[in-house]
Amino acid sequence: MTTLPNDPFADGGISTFAKKFKSGEVTSLEVTEAFLARIEQLDNQIGSFQFVDADRARKVAQSMDQLRDAGVYLGPLMGVPVGVKDIFAVEGMPTTNGSKIDSADATGQEGPFIKKLKAAGAVILGKTKTVEYAFGATGVNSVRGTPRNPHDLNVFRVPGGSSSGSAAATAAGLVGFAIGSDTGGSVRIPAAFCGLFGHKTTVGMWPTSGVFPLSPTLDTIGPLCRNAADAALVFEVLEGYSIPQAPKLSGLKFGLPTSTFFENIEPDVQASYDKALDLLTQAGVEFVEMQAPELSERAKLFREIVAPEFITGLGRSRFVENQSVMDPVSASRAAFGLDVDAVTHAESLQRHRELKRLAFERFVGIDAWISPTCVCLPMPIEEVNQASQLQRALIPSQNTQPANIYGICAVTTPIQHLVNANLPVGLQIMCPAGEDARLLSIGGAVANYLGEPALPLMHASAS
Repeated sequence: MTTLPNDPFADGGISTFAKKFKSGEVTSLEVTEAFLARIEQLDNQIGSFQFVDADRARKVAQSMDQLRDAGVYLGPLMGVPVGVKDIFAVEGMPTTNGSKIDSADATGQEGPFIKKLKAAGAVILGKTKTVEYAFGATGVNSVRGTPRNPHDLNVFRVPGGSSSGSAAATAAGLVGFAIGSDTGGSVRIPAAFCGLFGHKTTVGMWPTSGVFPLSPTLDTIGPLCRNAADAALVFEVLEGYSIPQAPKLSGLKFGLPTSTFFENIEPDVQASYDKALDLLTQAGVEFVEMQAPELSERAKLFREIVAPEFITGLGRSRFVENQSVMDPVSASRAAFGLDVDAVTHAESLQRHRELKRLAFERFVGIDAWISPTCVCLPMPIEEVNQASQLQRALIPSQNTQPANIYGICAVTTPIQHLVNANLPVGLQIMCPAGEDARLLSIGGAVANYLGEPALPLMHASAS
């Protein structure tokens, strides 16, 4: 029996590590070695990493320890081991974009976001798996492999996508936190499916150069974290200012979007959501039902914006020539872009701009919108890994795409523990564009009040 190192961030997350690291109680190399050992022993079952650069991670960790010992402290992310989704260029690491097609040129060189992450002292352990070209909501990738949801080691359930490996690695305790991207839910869906706190930032808050351009109009970068406090800390470090103090829940007014947000909802999701609303009502939150008939346009707008922009980003001829070797679900979604003409795309962009303005109007007098993050639980992989199952594979993004179409920011926090559900369920909280700091403040208050469940593999042994 080989002893599996405990998850070094199990007790308190980033902030606890940061205090211990700053005081000299622990080294970055120690926790990096612990995470690398957990990856070696667990990831053959989870499959969250596409590429691990252990030697480089050790060298960076050692350099962080040496800087600290010399009296240089870079902040709370200094020495923290992280995973980065494999659509981000990281100098010295290969970029596959989750594909067998040679397309690293479309991603480009390491961009400002990764440079800022490194400058904060983070230790990048490697690249995490992704849905091919980030074009999918379940996490399935038949080309490069699908990570397993760590919350069920008996049935192979999907982790959500497209930031599948980032979610699985964080939930399995293989990293301190991980970086993903969100174009239609690709941070929030896997965060919800894996019991994490995920943050979809406002478009443009963190520049996406050096990230594969699925849709420059909608692409955003976001962290997948163990808890709300970690997400707030990541934001504060990378943005350079503190979020507001968590507000009292009493007196907050939350909008409850109806329309399409409850179609296809599964019993455990409904029960968890209802319990969350009951508890928040007891805390003094006021709820206001809001109609959003324009969301009937959501799926059409998303297709007409994202698919042609993906074709442009990859290159039309490269897609056509290699479509047959792509994951069938991702390929079938992308192929729609071949038939979207410039006029249709321009009209959809104009409608997107109109909906962004409308969103600001809908937030008047309301602090945040709230909904289930996903209406379904993480499904067995065989339910969503064929092109013929596309409609089932689209269900996880039903409630996440609206935030992208409206151009607003959003977080998800786990709530399955409220009704002792067996699989993760997420609660989505949304705020107007540009109000990410206030969103994290509200999200933190909600998460602290409702509680945040433990991750599944914090303490374990491996044979």
